[in-house]
Amino acid sequence: MKTITWFFALAAPVLIVSCQKEGAFPKDSSPEQVAATTGNGAPSGAHYNLNIIGVENPKKFNYDEDAVNYTQGNGHVIFVPLTGSAKIWLKQGSYEVLDANGTDGNASFQLPASDPENDGITTYSVYLRALGKKGGTATMSSCIDEIGDADGDGVPDETFCSIDQNVYVSLSAHGNDNKFTNVSRELLYVYADTNGDGVVERIPLFSSSLWEYYWNYVNSGLRLAQLRFYDIPTNIN
Repeated sequence: MKTITWFFALAAPVLIVSCQKEGAFPKDSSPEQVAATTGNGAPSGAHYNLNIIGVENPKKFNYDEDAVNYTQGNGHVIFVPLTGSAKIWLKQGSYEVLDANGTDGNASFQLPASDPENDGITTYSVYLRALGKKGGTATMSSCIDEIGDADGDGVPDETFCSIDQNVYVSLSAHGNDNKFTNVSRELLYVYADTNGDGVVERIPLFSSSLWEYYWNYVNSGLRLAQLRFYDIPTNIN
């Protein structure tokens, strides 16, 4: 697996963390080739929507009806606790909500592999913004969870999260005019020193069968996080 030396830094937690904003660039692209953006900061064009909604009371799904409505209907919704954390487990495939109820601590979302070659050029891009009344905040980080003792090091079920390397998304609502920001660097990769050699690895989603992948969502009153997935690459190098 390719490794990279740690070089990311955490910016002020206004909406998104990143040492610099990344555009959706193909390799060797010129500014004229960058996807046009709309007034809300997101690119123009077709995309998949996912809404993460914070709720005060746990959801109790009737899976004969609600599961179909929430996972296959028009909502594209995942519910999470308004205060507390939820793991959004990630599966490889076409975009689809597999388990919309994260109020029990676990939800599930399906999305394509992000960077099969691990060359720092994503196969698609994800944009994110926070909406709602002022005061709601949340953090979102990418994680991997070892399947048993798959790597044979004698330590079963290890977990690594990018937040330990100060790579994560920090959301803060201040009304309904927040702009979308490209978070492909933060949400489509995990950054971790998995073998303890002091070198932080850049691990694209679904690049190894040794791990299960998830987003850890920690909420402090944020009512709505909106994600958009666009079929355009981002150069994160």
